Amino acid sequence: VQLQASGGGLVQAGGSLKLSCEDSGGTASMYNMAWFRQAPGKEREFVAVINWSGATTDYASSVQGRFTISRDKAKNTVYLQMASLEPEDTAVYYCAAVRDFVRLPVVGRDYDYWGQGTQVTVSS
Repeated sequence: VQLQASGGGLVQAGGSLKLSCEDSGGTASMYNMAWFRQAPGKEREFVAVINWSGATTDYASSVQGRFTISRDKAKNTVYLQMASLEPEDTAVYYCAAVRDFVRLPVVGRDYDYWGQGTQVTVSS
């Protein structure tokens, strides 16, 4: 599993952005995939997760209704569509993967593989 996150950038409040996380190793199709974020001076926090089949998702309450996680297995890619962005969403966003058919982890330490991060900046 080799994760590469992309799609970050600068956007105005209220705008939208779509992040991508590609598994260049092509072996993450049976892995749960998640997005986490870390703002300056803050702890890393869970954003969203999708299970290996794409049938189940979970979101942090702070992004519920604004963000959508999805995956395209044919492209070995997971997406995070972000809408109604707020300055508080400014952070480095990381994708992560774990092979777990029982749980849908929302804690970073439960993940085995991480991408390099992509910066999202929301201006007010």
